[in-house]
Amino acid sequence: MIFWIASYPKSGNTWLRALLSAYYYTIDGVYTGDILLNYISQFPQKKYLSKFNYNLEKPGATGKLWIKAQELINSDKKIKFFKTHNLLNTKGDHRFTDSKNTIGAVYIVRDPRNVITSYKNHFELSLENALKHMLDETKFTYDQSKKNDFSDFQFISSWEKNYQSWMFNKTFPIMIIKYENLVDETFTVFKNLINFIDKICNSKKKFDKKKAQNALKSTNFSKMKKIEFKKGFSEAVTSNDGKNKIPFFFLGPENDFRKKLDMAFQEKLKITFQSNLQELKYL
Repeated sequence: MIFWIASYPKSGNTWLRALLSAYYYTIDGVYTGDILLNYISQFPQKKYLSKFNYNLEKPGATGKLWIKAQELINSDKKIKFFKTHNLLNTKGDHRFTDSKNTIGAVYIVRDPRNVITSYKNHFELSLENALKHMLDETKFTYDQSKKNDFSDFQFISSWEKNYQSWMFNKTFPIMIIKYENLVDETFTVFKNLINFIDKICNSKKKFDKKKAQNALKSTNFSKMKKIEFKKGFSEAVTSNDGKNKIPFFFLGPENDFRKKLDMAFQEKLKITFQSNLQELKYL
């Protein structure tokens, strides 16, 4: 069965995966680099779809295979973690997952006013174009370094549709985490998440406080940034001119829209996302 670590892009998914991989896949809880993230890989991607026939040059062609691929992944009856930015709803006639293949999920949501600055940097966009992306209900992503290959196609839709599709899910157990709470109350939020996962996975292990503390210390933003500087980071994308890698770890907790955006754009975002900001208690 699959446990999903889900989010809209640039919302803290990588940090959460680093925490979970350090806690569940090391002896002492110490995060040593992005090789650990391989234990929590992305779905969908080519290696999980290679046994099926599909048109890899057509965006969305893999959608019909999502459930079949998950059935194959689950054939050994073991619990596995996967990362996704996918909308939980259907794409055309194709549902992303179901209760037969999913045991549970955590969804990390972030104030869109802070998502936008991180998104802008990651994809080298203007603020206006980043906002267009976040409002685009038809938006999808794929690895742009692989020309004519949409095998890792993810249908993310808009920021609003994405978080709502997971938040209001009733198909399987889900925990919603606000990125800001994870920053401010890291140990408490992480402990609650571990207890949530262990409960629905019927784990008999008790929460390991020391291991959790080690995971938190070794994955703080400054250390993750230093690791990327020394060793690189596999999920960093290449700049539009193809000359450099764009640093993946950009601002992190220091990414405060009040300091990064002018008042006019702050007001525009407040009006654009007002109902969502109220729903998520950001206002």
